Amino acid sequence: MLRALFFDMDGVIVDTERDGHRVAFNQTFQHFGIPDRWDEDLYHDLLQIAGGKERMKHYFTTMAETPPVPRADIDRLVAEMHTYKTSRLIDILEKAQLPLRPGVQRFMREANQAGLAMAICTTSNERAAHAVAATMLADIEFAAILAGDVVSRKKPDPEIYLLALHKTGCSAAECLVVEDSRNGVVAAKAAGIPVIATTNHYTEREDLSQSDLIVSCLGDSNGERAVVRKPRGGFAVDGIVHLEEVKRYLYDR
Repeated sequence: MLRALFFDMDGVIVDTERDGHRVAFNQTFQHFGIPDRWDEDLYHDLLQIAGGKERMKHYFTTMAETPPVPRADIDRLVAEMHTYKTSRLIDILEKAQLPLRPGVQRFMREANQAGLAMAICTTSNERAAHAVAATMLADIEFAAILAGDVVSRKKPDPEIYLLALHKTGCSAAECLVVEDSRNGVVAAKAAGIPVIATTNHYTEREDLSQSDLIVSCLGDSNGERAVVRKPRGGFAVDGIVHLEEVKRYLYDR
């Protein structure tokens, strides 16, 4: 029986990676007088590192041609830069400059109507997660918003999903995770939770094979339609992924 639904945020609820986080990182580099800029291809590679502070530290210590400060000062600089970067991202999100991913709001409404507990589970900043919930999903009821440093270990560690199980009082078999990245899928499966993966510009080339279902998106009747990637022929939708169809396929067989 399905009782709870857990959503990743970046790339699942909204395309914050390419047009939110990446833009905010580049604005931050400019503000701090750092000439580096992250284009889409480079940012795709950097997304293998979970967490914004961790991503910047990895870049400055292993990839940048000229690190902006001595290695001993990297942690201090990254902390300062991440605070500024978060303010830039919040500004983008609060102005609702980014569209929701196809079908996300409809799918969440179906979950609310079915009485499911819902949580956002993201390594993104807590303020960013609350901004998305407040400005873009104001009509959706969430049982919890778990974000940022609420856990000590980032995905692919399952800690955030284990916390979501605790917060909702549900067993892993009673939950469903919606993810978009290999790190997220691995985290959810390590917690024992079934996963539906929705692909995007950055993750369509990643190995999402551990997912129980893979679709291009959840699908909108007046917008982008869902295409099933896995299982081929075993789960059919007419361009729209409905909660009831997922429940029948994963939980009622």
